[in-house]
Amino acid sequence: MKVTDLIQNSRQTAFSFEILPPVKGNSIQKVYDVIDQLREFDPKYINITSHHSEYVEKAQPDGSFKKVRIRKRPGSVAIASAIQTRYGITAVPHIICKGFTKEETEYALIDLNFLGVYDLLLLRGDVKTFDAAQSPELYHDHATDLQEQVNLFNRGTALDHTHFEPFDIPFSYGMACYPEKHEEAPNMETDIFYAKKKVENGADYLVTQMFFDNPRYYAFVDRLRKEGVTVPVIPGIKPIVFTDQLTSLPRIFRSEIPEPLAAELRKCKDNHAAKTVGAEWSIQQCKDLIAHGAPSLHFYTFMAADSVRRIAKAIY
Repeated sequence: MKVTDLIQNSRQTAFSFEILPPVKGNSIQKVYDVIDQLREFDPKYINITSHHSEYVEKAQPDGSFKKVRIRKRPGSVAIASAIQTRYGITAVPHIICKGFTKEETEYALIDLNFLGVYDLLLLRGDVKTFDAAQSPELYHDHATDLQEQVNLFNRGTALDHTHFEPFDIPFSYGMACYPEKHEEAPNMETDIFYAKKKVENGADYLVTQMFFDNPRYYAFVDRLRKEGVTVPVIPGIKPIVFTDQLTSLPRIFRSEIPEPLAAELRKCKDNHAAKTVGAEWSIQQCKDLIAHGAPSLHFYTFMAADSVRRIAKAIY
């Protein structure tokens, strides 16, 4: 069943969350521990982030340093299959184009179909930790390019332009959107244009970057609706758990911290206090989103699974 069907068939505002694969050397039990904390709230689906290899400076025998690529986390394909097998919950692996070749994407699609994983989230991926100058022959530059490959694959066209019998169940997918504007967009109109284009080209839903100011989300959705975009726009929720997130989140994710929240965080003497403030803000934020008819709430759990559980207990 597609993510949009799961949301539509939910008796209340749907609950979902995103998990981070464990660093290599750690077992999948760390993933299971997060799911076990949150499964009582009936998650309709679980997202699995995907991470490309990273460049690091490695010392050479002659004392020089060489930039090499290493992969720190397992891919999302195997973890998605493991989650669906163990829990019977729809898994949604992230498919990204930064750091992954077009050929690797095709291999992932073949494997996912074989494993019975049919829902995806298509993203560009982080350019800050990867060489932005990727060869266009090998890599996609934008999520919309990746989207085109998935669409062609669904229709039975491989990367080498050969044709095959389309799979019985085509991939369905969501894509990202930015209520406070993508950091590279020159203006909000451009952001709206590309969000609309993603939907016109086949995205079943959009999920937002984290935000803390609900009126910005409502204004963004209103703009999309005026442009004829009718798909669900799922709010992404990130509970604050550290004092330094007051400055790091706006810097890294371009997510503005409303002054009432910022004022409370400035009073916090330690992370424990910040975690309490962050959870209480998210509880009120989620209650307001539900009251305004948000189709689903999607939580980013990295370093915040305890807070997400506290929030879910308060609103579900």
